[in-house]
Amino acid sequence: MTTNGHSETVFRLDERKAGSHATHSTYTLGIDGMSCASCVGRVEKAIRAVPGVAEVSVNLATERAQVVFGADQVNITGVADAISQAGYEPRVETLQLAVRGMNCGSCVSRVEGALRDVPGVLEATANLAAEAATLRVIPGAVTNADLIDALERSGYEADVRRDTGADRHQQHEAVRDQEAHRLKRAVGIAAVFTVPIVILDMGGHFIPAMHHLLQQTIGQQNLFYLFFVLASIVQFGPGLRFYRLGWPALVRGYPDMNSLVMLGTSAAWGYSVVATFLPQVLPAGTVHVYFEASAVIITLILMGRYLEAIAKGRTGEAIKRLLSLQAKTARVIREGQEMEIGVDEVVVGDVVVVRPGEKIPVDGEVVDGSTYIDEAMITGEPIPVFKEHGAEVIGGTINKTGSLRFRATKVGADTLLAQIVRMVEQAQGAKLPIQALVDRFTNYFVPVVIAIAVLTVGVWLTVGPAPALTFALVNAVAVLIIACPCAMGLATPTSIMVGTGKAAELGVLFRKGEALQSLRNAEIIALDKTGTLTLGRPELTDFETDHGLDTTEVLGLIASAEQRSEHPIAQAVVSGARARGAALTECDAFEAQPGRGITARVNGHFVYVGSRRYMEELGLRTETFMSTVERLSDEGKTPLYAAIDGQLAAVVAVADPIKASTPAAIEALHHEGLRVAMITGDNHRTAQAIARKLGIDDVVAEVLPAGKVDAVKRLQQSGRVAFVGDGINDAPALAQADVGLAIGTGTDIAIESADVVLMSGDLRNVPNAIALSRATIRNIKQNLFWAFAYNTSLIPVAAGVLYPAMGILLSPIFAAVAMAASSVCVLSNALRLKRFQPPMVVDADTDRAPGEGVPRAA
Repeated sequence: MTTNGHSETVFRLDERKAGSHATHSTYTLGIDGMSCASCVGRVEKAIRAVPGVAEVSVNLATERAQVVFGADQVNITGVADAISQAGYEPRVETLQLAVRGMNCGSCVSRVEGALRDVPGVLEATANLAAEAATLRVIPGAVTNADLIDALERSGYEADVRRDTGADRHQQHEAVRDQEAHRLKRAVGIAAVFTVPIVILDMGGHFIPAMHHLLQQTIGQQNLFYLFFVLASIVQFGPGLRFYRLGWPALVRGYPDMNSLVMLGTSAAWGYSVVATFLPQVLPAGTVHVYFEASAVIITLILMGRYLEAIAKGRTGEAIKRLLSLQAKTARVIREGQEMEIGVDEVVVGDVVVVRPGEKIPVDGEVVDGSTYIDEAMITGEPIPVFKEHGAEVIGGTINKTGSLRFRATKVGADTLLAQIVRMVEQAQGAKLPIQALVDRFTNYFVPVVIAIAVLTVGVWLTVGPAPALTFALVNAVAVLIIACPCAMGLATPTSIMVGTGKAAELGVLFRKGEALQSLRNAEIIALDKTGTLTLGRPELTDFETDHGLDTTEVLGLIASAEQRSEHPIAQAVVSGARARGAALTECDAFEAQPGRGITARVNGHFVYVGSRRYMEELGLRTETFMSTVERLSDEGKTPLYAAIDGQLAAVVAVADPIKASTPAAIEALHHEGLRVAMITGDNHRTAQAIARKLGIDDVVAEVLPAGKVDAVKRLQQSGRVAFVGDGINDAPALAQADVGLAIGTGTDIAIESADVVLMSGDLRNVPNAIALSRATIRNIKQNLFWAFAYNTSLIPVAAGVLYPAMGILLSPIFAAVAMAASSVCVLSNALRLKRFQPPMVVDADTDRAPGEGVPRAA
């Protein structure tokens, strides 16, 4: 796939809302030419006017527009046209297709016509001699399969000529690098011609000897001519970009940042031209030149744009790091032969071979071999995980020790790594509620600034001291230059980009950018017990027999009876017995008593296992083990009685072990000032025992799976609730909560219902996510304070309000320095989030069950 340098990775999603048959399609387009928050408002307004558009969100930092179309109303070409008509450029991609079957000129026309009819294709040109077609398309609006299918319907065969260079994300980075290079070159040229003006003009003002020398050798008028030449080169060389972007915006009635710079520097340069060549038309005492102001302003603003471009590139480093995890090639077995192919050529069902030290290219299931795999870059778990036959492997992780073969189950955009990138991109492109006020403000900001500049001229000409025209010009230029909508436009999205990127590094994925703000406001953390607080797998914890009985023999009889049961508790007893060395044999006459227990015959012995009520129904007295059972219940364990041949023989206790990371995580949540609640189906006694052990504040016990939503609603009456769960039955509760956090090791349904995904099963990432949410919103508020305080305080100063009382005026050159610095300061502050230190370090695989992740003994 070749590009023209303006390409963008774009995601297309089909979302079917619950309870509705309407399908909404979401597209993300790259946009060039946006420079400030007012640009965002204009682009959104233009796109929103396109028929079929249901929602639109434009992000200045990512330079993308996310567009949601209604059912069967996709008009991506119309959106591209609207962006162009608004004065901006939608990013396009150039594709090349190898076309077979063309043999005359009419074939060329037919191929071009078929391709142009595909929605999203802007231009198509076929070449008969090269047997190829070149297309310009909107990335993401059309797939390779759409193009190939269109040609096949017309009677031609085709395939995509694949680019061997960087992928589209890397190409977008290349575009940014090129823009940074152009800005650097523009700054260099502007500086070369500006520095002489500054030295000669400022030197003449501050060094009397230099002033006399210049007057005697060159002369004042000749200096004006020299300044005119040098400043004009800067104005219409490096400064021409402000005219190209600012003038069309001004003509359309939607002035932007470029319009302000264009007006301010043109006023200073134009006045100086008149003072140089037509001084007689100016009032006496007002013949001054400001060539140094126009040149220095352009140079400084270009310098600020260059530094801003560098900083913008750094905000997207998290995505680049994620993409760097992707393997470039894969070794597959086809027709009995091992061959190396591009990772994008792997298809579901391929058997992939991976050797020690290599990356897993796609997601799959191990069919042969065993190894340890480092999944830290995906889950945040630092200890390699053992994989053998039947285990799942994740694309982008690293094979450490052994060789293995696995069958590809997910490829391309369906892999976990691709989904992570997609979630991070979508979160970075989101707008937080806090941004709404900024958007409303910036829509009117630039026109208001221009109005203030005009008012400044009028006031100074009316009541200003002599030379009034000079004062009016200088202060109006300062007003135009000091205003900086860029800082306001970048304040929120840059922090979101860096914050969500940092979260991804920690193994926390914000599926919705809005969760960054809502998670910060959570007051109650509601935790599902099974699989969240606990490992989600019951284990045999205690076993006590009556006096005189052989412990191992009794345990073997009980486990032999339980092995016919599919109940999780029964399976826990069987596994625990085997681990303790008990011998198991086949049983017969097995019968399950729902809600009570089981009966079986093992080696001629009748074995009964179940509840106290079941034992009493059998006529057995349970007082012998009463103190033991009470102790086990108080510890949060589930006790079972066992009888053999009509005699009460033992008590067995099973519990779902609490994750090793859980106590510290709950302590950290309390430290953040949050209440912690547990929602469980356990009885009150067991639930209270677990709560006491962990220090949980509120317990909602004996909750059926369908009742979790009501439990969350009851908690919401006391405050904003963040719910953490992992199972299918947690999905409704995750959706009901103010913020839903899904454990990444849980089900896909739970993850789809959540706002935040914790890639590992470690609960310590919950306080980490909350702390990062608070740090990000705090960073955004700092940026907004800086941007608003800067503009609201310095614009009046630039207009000259301090002059009557204090004699203070703001130089246009200082205004340019301040304006350039404001955007750089906002970006630099956002980048501080990269140094965020989570309150809890997930530094060990503490939540793995005993024996999990290590090879079993032969």
